[in-house]
Amino acid sequence: MTVRALILRAPGINRDRDAALACTLAGAVAERVHVNHIARKRVKLADYGMLIIPGGFSYGDHLGAGKLLAVDLAHRLGEQLQRFVADGRPVIGICNGFQVLVKAGLLPGWEGHSEPALTLTHNTSAHFECRWVRLEADPGSTCHFTQGLAAPLEIPVAHGEGRIALRGETDLAELLARGLVALRYYAEPGVPVGYPANPNGSTDNIAGVCNEQGNVLGLMPHPENAILPQQHPRWTREPWRDDGDGLIIFRNAVRYAVSL
Repeated sequence: MTVRALILRAPGINRDRDAALACTLAGAVAERVHVNHIARKRVKLADYGMLIIPGGFSYGDHLGAGKLLAVDLAHRLGEQLQRFVADGRPVIGICNGFQVLVKAGLLPGWEGHSEPALTLTHNTSAHFECRWVRLEADPGSTCHFTQGLAAPLEIPVAHGEGRIALRGETDLAELLARGLVALRYYAEPGVPVGYPANPNGSTDNIAGVCNEQGNVLGLMPHPENAILPQQHPRWTREPWRDDGDGLIIFRNAVRYAVSL
């Protein structure tokens, strides 16, 4: 079965080609589609097996990171998008795309709250962070894209507003109880994770969150920029790398889409 992956384009998004290449290398047929084509029903979201909302600076971030694109998705694609998620099809939002999923109400996605339990705000360092970080998957997560990831991943980050903040400790407990923490920043075994290993100061070192169904993942690091061994800063010293660490997330997404 061939999986068609829709890579969403919108003003300010600048990682769509990277995401398309990642999906292609993972075995999907990647198509970069502008949000207006879906809203005007020139393209049907239901015709695709997975959706990627890439990073960048959607709509210039003038009213907050990802807010305008989130409003666009909620009001123009709301029914299509809700059905897509309810059908269990995989959705990945990266960096600014993660912010879009949060502000559109798709993450963390549980019901019963009048206010969002989670938001993404300015890094505690108060400046843009751009470096490679290490991540580890939470084995208790419902996320389909991080299942079986036993070894840490090395993936770059590039953001100024990536700190995951929760309303309170009860919301963190609920995230953990529901298995919604997919990825955390990681240092070394037995070493506390502080700055710069955690580049933004996120609560509980959280780098990625999923929904309860496990088919929607939002993460701040950029797996689409860690798909080739040559992208790694130590690639000449580590010739054993066949792929970039980020490619497994897209491969798992394609594998899950095929299973539906």
